[in-house]
Amino acid sequence: MKWLVTGGAGFIGSNFVFYLMEKYPGDQVVCVDSLTYAGNLETLESVMENPRFAFEKVDIADRKAIYALFEREKPDVVVNFAAETHVDRSVMDPGVFLRTNVLGTGVLMDACRQYGIKRYHQVSTDEVYGDLPLDRPDLFFTEETSIHTSSPYSASKASADLLVQAYHRTFGLPVSISRCSNNYGPYQFPEKLIPLMIANALSDKPLPVYGTGENVRDWLYVTDHCAAIDLIVRKGEDGSVYNIGGHNERTNLEVVKTILRALDKPESLIHFVTDRPGHDRRYAIDPAKIHRELGWLPTTAFDRGMEKTIRWYLDHRTWWEHIISGDYQNYYEKMYGNR
Repeated sequence: MKWLVTGGAGFIGSNFVFYLMEKYPGDQVVCVDSLTYAGNLETLESVMENPRFAFEKVDIADRKAIYALFEREKPDVVVNFAAETHVDRSVMDPGVFLRTNVLGTGVLMDACRQYGIKRYHQVSTDEVYGDLPLDRPDLFFTEETSIHTSSPYSASKASADLLVQAYHRTFGLPVSISRCSNNYGPYQFPEKLIPLMIANALSDKPLPVYGTGENVRDWLYVTDHCAAIDLIVRKGEDGSVYNIGGHNERTNLEVVKTILRALDKPESLIHFVTDRPGHDRRYAIDPAKIHRELGWLPTTAFDRGMEKTIRWYLDHRTWWEHIISGDYQNYYEKMYGNR
């Protein structure tokens, strides 16, 4: 099978590429990424020379380039990770999020209609559901929960989900959607909570925590997410939405303190900062449907996942230091400049 993985130089997308390359030695993977600030070609260095892997620097909103790519590669399955994802950035510049997350999704599905695919899978987020109250731990997001977005980012992802469902109903396009809780693990861009706190703590810099740090997130190790997407693509019901969650709820402050303990750093490094506008209070996923229909369950406990994640960032300092310094953006030219 030939997979087209968009956003494959990003955090979850790259981990999905590695997952496919390892689990399915007969499959081919075409990775598409426009290499904006969060796309890092250094991440894919280990597979760049593999004959089953190909990288294409393409913007998913570029219709001409996407159509040419589909004509040339003829993928069987498209998994769309490509998205602007950072909430703070969406508050500053919503337009970029609308272009990539909504218009780009439309271009991909039009290409799928024209050139034919077995499945188009949209990687979404639990943030499309809004948030839950902190004093109701009995409440969880299900696939039937109404969409109630809080930021331009989540609104753009919800819009894309609705577009995917419309293409399924109107055109019969074979699709599926997954909405996942917060991921963590190797190769996450250092603006996100866990890698940012690890990097700052290692440098004895202040660890900025929004508000009082009581916002709750459900954390899932990235490889468990990859396994869930694989199952949905291969065995999920056409047209369905699947929630993916880990039942690993932690406050942001708990996560930060876990990192400080693991690195033997003092809690005095914690620096509370003004909360972001419209900051969601609690996310919590009920993954009963994917467990019931596909047999998926997460295999990585939070403590074990954090241990593996912190160890990875300690062992791969060059990777994230290149990002902080900006050197990672020169890697594409090093790889392709003379080709």
